[in-house]
Amino acid sequence: MFIEGADGYPDPPDDPYLAAGLLLHNGREHLGTCADFSDVVAPDDESPDTSLHLLGCAPGDRLQSALAAGTRRRLGLGEALLLVLDRNGAESTDLYVTAEIADWKPSSLGPGLLDIRLTDGLWDPPPPRARPFWQRWYDGPPTAPNLWAGYGTRDREIWLDCVRERGTRRSVPAAPPGLVYELDGRYVTDEPGLYLALGEAMRGPGNYFGGNADALADCLCGGFGVTTPCTLIWHDARIARQSLGRVLDWKGEPYSYFDLVLEVLRERRVEVRLRD
Repeated sequence: MFIEGADGYPDPPDDPYLAAGLLLHNGREHLGTCADFSDVVAPDDESPDTSLHLLGCAPGDRLQSALAAGTRRRLGLGEALLLVLDRNGAESTDLYVTAEIADWKPSSLGPGLLDIRLTDGLWDPPPPRARPFWQRWYDGPPTAPNLWAGYGTRDREIWLDCVRERGTRRSVPAAPPGLVYELDGRYVTDEPGLYLALGEAMRGPGNYFGGNADALADCLCGGFGVTTPCTLIWHDARIARQSLGRVLDWKGEPYSYFDLVLEVLRERRVEVRLRD
């Protein structure tokens, strides 16, 4: 089979998967095939603004000294860690930034505060659609279950990211073994929904208990508040069985994600009682 690359090069690509063609699927069903692909990128003169604006900053001693000097060398603070706090001062997540100060001015948010612009922004910025979720979590984690249930898969993934970032930085006392947990399976229609429901079942609303099969296994090894052996009663399990009973792996091969999760739970000494 002769393949002309998207760049016009007259030889097949080195990657054996590309040489055999590309399979398209969405994790549930095959969508088609194609011979090759190319990235679509904006021209250099249309590159987005990657600067980061920090509003209402209370500068520490080192930052005040750098601003007072005002030289390029002093304003290049290097790599820095940005801790994101909620309204109560609890850490929600952390993000790495390249802290080279471009300019600054007094902030309208309070006396002695500054608005500072960094020339480079976050190393791995969250997507714009995540903003309302971050804003919602600013008041603290949810206190009621299933607040994520009305969202689609992409937004559930963002909610799960909020749960993961907050949940992996909190130490949790270990519960005694032998407890019984109940999983509300009414909204487990996709993978993020499964782990959001599991987190709420094992630890309560807004809490983390894995985001994939390996992470679930790690959580069951201790450190996340659950001690095995224990029992999980899975209500409305038919919904997850139907939704996750046949998915496609990265190669397009079908398997049951529902059975995979059951296997992980049982291998870690969780007795699962399915209630359809």
